[in-house]
Amino acid sequence: MPNLLKSFRNSVKHWYIPLILGILFVGCGIYVFSSPLETYLTLSLLFSVSFIVSGIFDIFFSINNAKVLNGWGLYLVTGLLSLVMGIYLVSYPQISMAILPFIVGFTVMFRSFQLLGISFDLKDAHILNWGNLAIFSVLGIILSFMLLANPIFSGMSLVVLTGLSFIFVGVASVILAFNLKKIKDYPAKLDSELKDKIENLHNELNDRMK
Repeated sequence: MPNLLKSFRNSVKHWYIPLILGILFVGCGIYVFSSPLETYLTLSLLFSVSFIVSGIFDIFFSINNAKVLNGWGLYLVTGLLSLVMGIYLVSYPQISMAILPFIVGFTVMFRSFQLLGISFDLKDAHILNWGNLAIFSVLGIILSFMLLANPIFSGMSLVVLTGLSFIFVGVASVILAFNLKKIKDYPAKLDSELKDKIENLHNELNDRMK
């Protein structure tokens, strides 16, 4: 109930940012699949741009929703991590194929854990689609671990893992965006009288617990 009441008092701002990021990551994943293996190193430029853009968006989103979302701190940390990784890739465009999967793997893993944590927050807010978000987050975590263990993979297997990692994280971000939109739409669906009743009940529970 506290999470629900919190969403009544504050509407989620810029819910569409995770949607944009999701489309960006899915696009990157599809591009990875469409690129031949010999151009894998050139993907560092694509990754650097996507990490920088997603980092800036995540930082902006977290700051604007610090009073609304319990997991805003994870968004901030993820945004900073993505931004740092993007700047690193820009600074070292000739990064070797042996290191690039680790950068992608760690970034995808952290973002997937972030989305998994948010999925449980959505569960507490009784959002029915939280399970879909959790599933794609777990898939992203699994693939990121496989990427970090990349010495046992070679050739197209590495490309496939990278592409799938981006796609799963992207889909999870899209699911999150529409769930956040549901939270934003809650206040409009409840009349003021019902809100007051819920608020009074919440206050009464707090008084009795003291």
